[in-house]
Amino acid sequence: MTETPRSIAVTGTGSAEAAPDLLTLSVGVECRRETVAEAYSDAGARSAAVTAALRQHGVDNADMATSGLNVRAEVNWQEGRGQTVTGYLASSTLTIRIRELSASSQILAAAVAAGGDDVRLNGLTLGFADASAVEARAREAAWTDARTTAEHYAALSGAALGQVVSLTQHTGFQAPVPVAKLQRAASAESLSVEAGESSVTATVGVVWELLG
Repeated sequence: MTETPRSIAVTGTGSAEAAPDLLTLSVGVECRRETVAEAYSDAGARSAAVTAALRQHGVDNADMATSGLNVRAEVNWQEGRGQTVTGYLASSTLTIRIRELSASSQILAAAVAAGGDDVRLNGLTLGFADASAVEARAREAAWTDARTTAEHYAALSGAALGQVVSLTQHTGFQAPVPVAKLQRAASAESLSVEAGESSVTATVGVVWELLG
């Protein structure tokens, strides 16, 4: 009878941190007007003003994308009359990628100034234009964690590690990229963006042959 080779399976987890170099901002425009035409026209004008201001501050066309264009009636319930239309709301969302984080506060202020009271800041996130380097460091840390654990268990069992039998990289374990912190700057008209650091986590499953 052939003896089944002994093996040990462990899971290793590692993370790496780096300063983010890409900020993704969601800017919305909402215009409430008495007619559809007015709402639609004013929303378009506000959106155009916002994009023009962004271009003036160095944001490329390739880093701006419009989505979520919507026009709807706003209704109100009145006793004896039922639902009545009180106006119309036109809205759209602009997603912006800012690659010069040092200029992000000025870009935010310019977008708000251009959009006026009709602009909405829907949130922003920090990340990496190219995450390959920090992801590689996270994988290396995960591998080291797995091997250290496997060596410990092998030593406890009086064996040594042999060749790697299999290796699996688990997906979906990247740590959430933290939302940028907004802090009020010296000027009352603007907010400062504190980037901090973002973390990437990797998890690997490794099976080693046991010798001895």
